[in-house]
Amino acid sequence: MRCLLTTQSQNCYREQIQKEMLTRLAWKSRYAKLYPSCYNPQNNSTELTQLPQLPADPWAVLPPVTRTPKRQSDLPPLSPPALSVEVTPAMRPVSPKTRQALYQDSSHHGRGRSLYLHRRGQMRPEEKFDFPLLSSWEYGWRLGDYTLDYRTPSRARSSVVKNTFYARNGVFSSPSATDILG
Repeated sequence: MRCLLTTQSQNCYREQIQKEMLTRLAWKSRYAKLYPSCYNPQNNSTELTQLPQLPADPWAVLPPVTRTPKRQSDLPPLSPPALSVEVTPAMRPVSPKTRQALYQDSSHHGRGRSLYLHRRGQMRPEEKFDFPLLSSWEYGWRLGDYTLDYRTPSRARSSVVKNTFYARNGVFSSPSATDILG
């Protein structure tokens, strides 16, 4: 979020508006006599202001329009329709079992659309899409199987990272039971 509306920014906007208003008033008090405005409060007449009527020039005549209509045969032939390129869908099709869950029952009973969305949400993006659509998906794309074999080395210095990396103001190194996603 670039521009949050904080108290500081509100005070800044308020000060800018007041400065603009004071600048306008100073200009008006200084140059009001040199540049009179259209609105004159002393002249409250109900007459409408109109432009003066100019006499029409009797000698002004437009030249005649000369245009030769083109025949149909003179027009270039229509080009053949361009070949259409089929675009493959970004998301893989849904399995028949998941598609059938969509039309089972209403969503209020945990079936139907909610069951469909739950099943689609359980799938990893690699299973739903052929290629990463977002740049954030590129990190870790198709690495789901490699993370299962990862073990912490027995003689590694993991305590150094725990003691120096994590800050004391709320980021805890020990995972909590509520940290599990899902």
